Amino acid sequence: MAAPPRNISKSRFCVGLQCLRRLWWEIHEPDAPELKPDDRLQAVFDRGHRVGELARERFVGGTLIDFEPWKVGERVDATAAALRAGANVVFEASFAAGGVFAALDVLEKRKRAWTLVEVKATLDVKEQFLPDVAVQLYAARAAGVDVRGAELMHLNRDCTYPDLDDLFVRDDVTDEVEALLPAIPRQIRKMRASLEGKLPEIEPGEQCSSPYDCPFVARCHPELPEHHVSTLYRLHPKRRAEFDEAGFETIHDIPDDVRLSNVAARQVRAVKAGELVVDDGLGEALAAIEYPAAFLDFESINPAVPVWDGCRPYQHVPVQVSCHVVGARGRTEHHDHLANAAGDPRAALAEAVVGACEGVRSVVAYNAGFEAKCLEHLADAVPKLRKPLWSIRERLVDLLPIVRDHVYHPGFAGGFGLKAVLPALVPALAYDDLDIADGDTASTALEALLLAPESIGAAEGRTLRKQLRAYCERDTLALVKLTERLAQLRT
Repeated sequence: MAAPPRNISKSRFCVGLQCLRRLWWEIHEPDAPELKPDDRLQAVFDRGHRVGELARERFVGGTLIDFEPWKVGERVDATAAALRAGANVVFEASFAAGGVFAALDVLEKRKRAWTLVEVKATLDVKEQFLPDVAVQLYAARAAGVDVRGAELMHLNRDCTYPDLDDLFVRDDVTDEVEALLPAIPRQIRKMRASLEGKLPEIEPGEQCSSPYDCPFVARCHPELPEHHVSTLYRLHPKRRAEFDEAGFETIHDIPDDVRLSNVAARQVRAVKAGELVVDDGLGEALAAIEYPAAFLDFESINPAVPVWDGCRPYQHVPVQVSCHVVGARGRTEHHDHLANAAGDPRAALAEAVVGACEGVRSVVAYNAGFEAKCLEHLADAVPKLRKPLWSIRERLVDLLPIVRDHVYHPGFAGGFGLKAVLPALVPALAYDDLDIADGDTASTALEALLLAPESIGAAEGRTLRKQLRAYCERDTLALVKLTERLAQLRT
């Protein structure tokens, strides 16, 4: 077993506050496969670095402590040298004292004292940020630096491109973090004691997912039996506790006289029967889809820093669309559009959507609230097409509630997302043959393709475009086939 570090880093300190078991693994198994970031997590890291760089531009002058993260001694020495030299702003100011190591995003001199500024690529101050700031304040003071103020600097949800002068908001959190300081020495001692012993015995609980998902969650949670009661649709935690107390392990154990919602009750019937259950009214619900019909799916990006007129931080901006149009006699046409990296893509995308949906009577989507927002966004961004885009918006039919309110297959496993419903009802059509097979991966790829094409190269860019088009096309083909299957099931 590796010896614990002399100083616990501020990020590991926050991990320890969430769960000592997770901290133990991160220290003693630093190369654990669970800690290797996937493309999505790496994109989050990259986004944070970019926001941090932009935040530095808001300060006049400043000395950057520019050493690799693991070169703790060099970072601490360079920080001390910068302070001795009279720097008024230090980026990545680093301190190892009081049993912790912390690198401060910004250390800013104000009159005779210092203020630390922690930069977050979020739109709000979140409670879990406060211990992070508190341990930085603790480390800096333990190193002898007179830090009297603490701020969180985050993105401004009201900032609108192209005016990025107000991209950031600074909130004073001094009082909140001061209140956390007295507990830090005891917390550090507790963490060090845990790290010096065997893996702590800690029962799984809320800490597995709050405030962040633990990468080691699979190690602590035993594999649940099929149709565990936790898969019951929208099961409230209080009701879950009641079921546990009553000894109900799987849905098969739930008595028939237990009161449940209509959806959950249908789920129980299907699971107990081991077969598909279809309730009355499916045919009437499907009658809302009039042909010719368009089956529509958007993909979007939501960059932290807006890049197109009128956009705000983290606003979802549609950049890709797929549309299968099914005529009154069943003939199907496919239309699609994927933005290019040059310029604002929304006018071309809006024209593609309007052209694809011309003459259709219904526009079908799955969980259609997202498509509705995309159409509204395009209508605002492209005023000349506002009327036809709103007309498409008004013809939307959401397939998700049609499934949820009338159909249940044991293979849904308590969920009604398209990726749960499709393989159960249309097993011949899946996503496992695709290189991009989910919306989060698609969004990450799209952001790189459109906003940082130089980072991926021309050849990889062409490959990504093919993969993205194949994924989006599969989504709308899935809607067509799912609707056909539902039509076969109606009574």
